[in-house]
Amino acid sequence: MKYLFTLVFLSFNATATATATVCTTLKQASANGKPAVRLKNYLDAQWKYQMTEFPEYATYAGYPGQNDRWTDFSVAAIERRKTETVCQLQILKQIPATGLVGEDRLTYDLAVRDLKMHIEANQFDGDYLVLNHLTGLQIDLPDMLDSMPAANKKDYENMLARLDKVPQMEQQIQALLQEGLKRKVTAVKMFLQKVPAQFDKVLTAQVTASPLYKPFADMDPRLSSKDQAELQTRANKTLQAKVYPALQKLKDFLVTTYIPGARETISMKDMPRGQEWYAFMVKEQTTTNLTPDQLHELGLKEVARIEKEMEKIQTSLQFKGDRKAFNNFLLTDKQFYYSTPDALLVGFRDIAKRIDPELTKTFKSLPRLTYGVREMPAYKAASAPAAYYQGGSLEAGRPGYFEANTSDLMGRPKWGMEALTLHEAVPGHHLQISIAKELKGLPEFRKHGSHTAFVEGWGLYAESLGDELGLYKNSYSKYGQLSYEIWRAIRLVVDTGMHAKGWTRQQALDYFAKTMPKSPTEIAIEVDRYITWPGQALAYKVGQLKFKELRVRAQSELGEHFEVREFHDELLRHGSLPMDVLEKSMNNWIDTQKSKIPKAIEDRV
Repeated sequence: MKYLFTLVFLSFNATATATATVCTTLKQASANGKPAVRLKNYLDAQWKYQMTEFPEYATYAGYPGQNDRWTDFSVAAIERRKTETVCQLQILKQIPATGLVGEDRLTYDLAVRDLKMHIEANQFDGDYLVLNHLTGLQIDLPDMLDSMPAANKKDYENMLARLDKVPQMEQQIQALLQEGLKRKVTAVKMFLQKVPAQFDKVLTAQVTASPLYKPFADMDPRLSSKDQAELQTRANKTLQAKVYPALQKLKDFLVTTYIPGARETISMKDMPRGQEWYAFMVKEQTTTNLTPDQLHELGLKEVARIEKEMEKIQTSLQFKGDRKAFNNFLLTDKQFYYSTPDALLVGFRDIAKRIDPELTKTFKSLPRLTYGVREMPAYKAASAPAAYYQGGSLEAGRPGYFEANTSDLMGRPKWGMEALTLHEAVPGHHLQISIAKELKGLPEFRKHGSHTAFVEGWGLYAESLGDELGLYKNSYSKYGQLSYEIWRAIRLVVDTGMHAKGWTRQQALDYFAKTMPKSPTEIAIEVDRYITWPGQALAYKVGQLKFKELRVRAQSELGEHFEVREFHDELLRHGSLPMDVLEKSMNNWIDTQKSKIPKAIEDRV
């Protein structure tokens, strides 16, 4: 769910006026009434601003009327938005928080927190990191087209309108990359070498073979044949006349200018204000005050703990050889691998459909939104991890998707598939994200909120629910679950090692290889991802440990009155939360549940 570019195309001389208008609108909306009414009116106006300012986000959320536009990525618009973030916080703080209770007070605190985090992020030069081997126009443009509604002629007209504006977007992206070169804020040269080939997968010799043409190749049958032919002709013409030249221009700039000038070093420390920047990223991604050193030590401790659990399984299987030999056996024996991409996809679909009917054992509330399992597109698969979750929208009529990477089949072992499905589909990302979007009575920003430690922490916690959901009956699959858990512990060690402790890329690769069963190709993809997205990989284990800690606490305090379905519903009914807020909320819930236990029974608990 990466929507980096969003364009509104405000002219430079309109910037001050636009900012004044936004601030005035928010101030007027929240000026009158009781605090709860003022907060609601403020958030409604702010959401409308966000959806108008960031049309791609509106498309993802299913907000209507923005699907023909992009976000303004000009330097002037970026600076304008920074000013507007400050005024949004100032106006929000004029609403008396003391007059808010319950969910309204939580909403207020979260809104203030989010704005403060945005303001802090604006101190750094992240706006110039708009393209790398994991994200950028060459990947996000086909992803966006694939996410757009496609039910009638107007929907396809919106796609054409967006395609028509790609040249302006290319100009803005190139300008940001050029400024990044001047400021010495760039992606890493080594990984940028992969990007031209990604452009080639989009710039196919035949326009009709491009993933950009895909929505027009298989159009909704409700459209007349005349409309389909007309739209296909226009798409072909727009791609050839505007989109292809713009993407080729950006590719040429990358090859001749950007990649040669990009940084050679891998550590965030080597960026301008890099140490401060990384510390902020750690705080932002984990929603804690844990330092890189503390996270590094936590990772080492978790690795040691999980290794002991893995050794028990190896012993139970009576494998003759040390752990390195066992891991090598898991990586190389053909019994653990599918021979075709289709067979791999069928395997994932089978696991997903085995999980679905078991969910009611551990969840009372399930989302209405459906999901599917599909192959990850070739234009991003080579540099991507084993899977992604692409969120859906009831409003847009778009299901969620677990996208499985079917490239490099010998890097997709069967023993890891159950854990991966639990994480990306249900009860992981699809369940949690879809439930949040369908919550009643919460403002939109909370339904669509995405604190990484919560979302990815939940995904990792979901992997541990496999035993309760009837999975991991095979010892190899259980070993696979532990290998996925140790993988996230390794991230704590490797991410902080490279960005705070001076580790080389090779040190990270070596540590990874000796600690878990993963192919060299997959290990390189993972390490390169941590270099490209500093701090993001830390969130998984931090969030998972908090979820598990809260469950242990609830079970301990409630004893026989602990009900796992109630516990999970409470965890998810507030949407995505920072870790400290989550802990406070769940502690309040535990206390409330305890107060309902009759005193004589409570004494026995």
